[in-house]
Amino acid sequence: MADVTAGPPADPDGYFPESVAVGYDRSSARMFTPEALDPTVDFLAELTGEGPALEFGIGTGRVALPLAARGIDVHGIDLSRAMVARLKEKPGGDRIPVTIGDFATAEAEGAGGFTLAYLVFNTINNLTTQDAQVECFRNAAAQLAPGGTFVVEVGVPELRLLPYGQQAVPFHVSDTRWAFDRYDVVTQAMSSNYFDVDPETGQGSLWSVPFRYVWPSELDLMARIAGLRPRERWAGWGREPFTADSRSHVSVWEKASA
Repeated sequence: MADVTAGPPADPDGYFPESVAVGYDRSSARMFTPEALDPTVDFLAELTGEGPALEFGIGTGRVALPLAARGIDVHGIDLSRAMVARLKEKPGGDRIPVTIGDFATAEAEGAGGFTLAYLVFNTINNLTTQDAQVECFRNAAAQLAPGGTFVVEVGVPELRLLPYGQQAVPFHVSDTRWAFDRYDVVTQAMSSNYFDVDPETGQGSLWSVPFRYVWPSELDLMARIAGLRPRERWAGWGREPFTADSRSHVSVWEKASA
């Protein structure tokens, strides 16, 4: 092998700089299919009512744009200018207000009046400390109107796949890519790691993204700290029952009515 490079470098857009944003929709194409997206939008539209709604980590607008197409006033917060630039290039994207900043602390225009705030596709794990995740719940609660709801879609930590004494669980193995998740069961820090090899040059690149995994009961406690109460929990957007074997969940917490 000729060379190995690590990336991405430090960037004000965090782990979603231009190099990631340019191919994000293509690499996540399966999440843009009607089968994946329609149940999500149906679920959120029902909770939003007449809106407005606020998406934490709005990205390229995968969920926000179809929600807005239903007549809902959608706002967003995102740290990555590169991802938001892709949103603004899409039809209707220029009509969605977006605040650039950390969704654990940033305040959107209209804060205090949203009927829905939501975080999808494991984005809560992009906050890599428990304190930041708690602040995210507090931020959501502060931006909701009385009676508003906060929705989080996130995976259940797959520690049952982790053999005793090991830290890594592979999730993709091929001739040109090896990918694995690495867990620290003490701090709940984890990372997704991708090692890619160019078959023509033999050059390799390593990309690692840090996360913090979080348990459903831990999220309920964060919600309680923020003054939110549990409303419902499902295994998916189609309201499948949540069980001990569920690999993900969609959870809803509610702010008390005035």
